[in-house]
Amino acid sequence: MVVDPEPASVNGRKRPQQPQRTHHEVADELRTRIRSGVLRPGQRMPTQAKLADEFGVERGAVREALRVLQAEQLLTNVSKGSPATVAPDLGLGRLLAGPEAPPQPTMVALAPRITGAFAAPHVEIDALCLTSVSLTLAMGEPLRQIHAGRIKPAKVDVRILLPSRDIDLAFPAPVDRSDPDRLRRRWLAHRNAQGQVLRHNLLSLRSTHGIDVQVTFRALPFTPPVKLYLLNGAEALFAYYTLVRREEEIDHEPLEMYDVEGTQSMLFAFEQGAGLRDTTFVEQSNLWFNALWETISSELVLMS
Repeated sequence: MVVDPEPASVNGRKRPQQPQRTHHEVADELRTRIRSGVLRPGQRMPTQAKLADEFGVERGAVREALRVLQAEQLLTNVSKGSPATVAPDLGLGRLLAGPEAPPQPTMVALAPRITGAFAAPHVEIDALCLTSVSLTLAMGEPLRQIHAGRIKPAKVDVRILLPSRDIDLAFPAPVDRSDPDRLRRRWLAHRNAQGQVLRHNLLSLRSTHGIDVQVTFRALPFTPPVKLYLLNGAEALFAYYTLVRREEEIDHEPLEMYDVEGTQSMLFAFEQGAGLRDTTFVEQSNLWFNALWETISSELVLMS
């Protein structure tokens, strides 16, 4: 459907504009086209500009919709630079959601597993990470399903371990180590902003749906070289932070740094009951997280 740029007139009067679609509605329509075969496996999607024109939305809404479909493994190559592609084997993509799945980027793998965890009456999610950006993004789909009335857990407990503001970060860090404060200030603002968004989105479920929600943050005295997500005590998702050297403009000045792209870190999945190795890894990961939480971590206040 193409949305006319100007509302049609009826008897000389302009017809009222329809409310602008949300990115969820755009994702729903594109999902239907993919699953019905209108958009075929391996086919390139229209450009984001064309989709924005068709649906009458901003490009930002199109990008969010495409990211949702990428998280569901229906699209690949979602970026600002080129059109996305319909996943070449949709049947295989659905099969790769289980514990036997090969490692996938966090942006692709985390959201479906978080959504699956929210099907439990008591949701328990523990996370250890550099910032909570990946977790915040992954929470979007289960929150949407709750608001749509499709799922409703009775209780949600989320615990998050993040690096302390009082330490010298191993990364992100300037290559020459001459001016670490600029980069550290940006990281701290990012860490706090993402945590606040995550906490607000989850705690709002108390008033909107009567769900018992607890969200707690604690600070680590070190920079974690890995990220870990534990879901309902039965699943562990693990990824290495891989350092890269790159240049970015910070406070209007170029800065060469060592940094990581957490959303692209390859996530390895382990599930209790999927074999001795997986079961042991999940159990040991829960023990390790609890030990950090109860011993060397400290109170974390997300300053605005």
